Amino acid sequence: MKVLVTGATGLIGSSLVRELLNDNIEVKVMVRKNSDTRNIDGFDVEKVYGDIRDGESVKAALQGCDTFYQAAALYVSWIPDSKVLYDINVEGTKTALNAALEHGIEKVVYTSSIAAVGSSGPNNLADEDIEFNFWNIGDHYIRSKYLGEVEAKKFCDKGLPVVIVNPAGVIGVRDIKPTPSGQIILDVLNKKMPAYMDGGMNFVDVEDVARGHILAAQKGRIGERYILGNENMTLKNFFMLIGEVSGIQPPRFKLPYSAAIAMAYMYTFGSKITRKPPIITPPSVRLASKYTYYDVSKAVKELGFPQTPIKTTVEKAVNWFTENGYVK
Repeated sequence: MKVLVTGATGLIGSSLVRELLNDNIEVKVMVRKNSDTRNIDGFDVEKVYGDIRDGESVKAALQGCDTFYQAAALYVSWIPDSKVLYDINVEGTKTALNAALEHGIEKVVYTSSIAAVGSSGPNNLADEDIEFNFWNIGDHYIRSKYLGEVEAKKFCDKGLPVVIVNPAGVIGVRDIKPTPSGQIILDVLNKKMPAYMDGGMNFVDVEDVARGHILAAQKGRIGERYILGNENMTLKNFFMLIGEVSGIQPPRFKLPYSAAIAMAYMYTFGSKITRKPPIITPPSVRLASKYTYYDVSKAVKELGFPQTPIKTTVEKAVNWFTENGYVK
């Protein structure tokens, strides 16, 4: 048995590679020639070069593999040219899955996102059946992941054996970029988070998410989606947990939504001039003000998805960021 992992240099993908190797599974990774490979350097994997937007390179990478983990995506909260998000997360998904269909791959696990699911507020946990309702937030990453999942479902209808996983707010070790989720922790640690907003998220350990991918390949039902999440927390309580673990004072001031959205528009306007990412964006404020809480029981019951305590996860993340020079 040999598997192909795309997106193997990212937070989720590299954790997935580690879990696969721990299971003594033969792994092939497809990376771009300019990828930062620090998270997989030294691993006993077969490395090939390619891009999910290049169907021929995906076909070549799939040779000799029976399972395909399509974890490649662009995960950013802002980018000067939003078309790139759709080019990678939608068109790249279509191209990669079409290559898998032509190759006759036995199982595909497609890494979607909780962003493609939707939410129903703090008192009514959303599950895999909720209708997507994030379009009006205006976030191009969210829109691209939703449209990418739509394409994945179409390939399932064509006969490709796809299982979809939807990771929630993924945090943990080796977040070298860091991801937007990891940046939240760093901003608290580096005292760049002066205030909090009303709102909440579901957080989950990246190593659990990696294991969830493998469980989805082994036990997941074709055509189904599985939310890979853990604990629902208000942003205030999440910041307080970071403070408890690190000994750093978390933000105490609650920022009204009107003030936050005004600041976001100001920062975004400035980014059009500087071409540098804004501190916050209007879509990120709109999303943060929601309670994106989820029922994760389907993945727990059907897959045996693990649930590492979030305090343990935050401790691991804080220690890793500190030990690797991210905390100033």
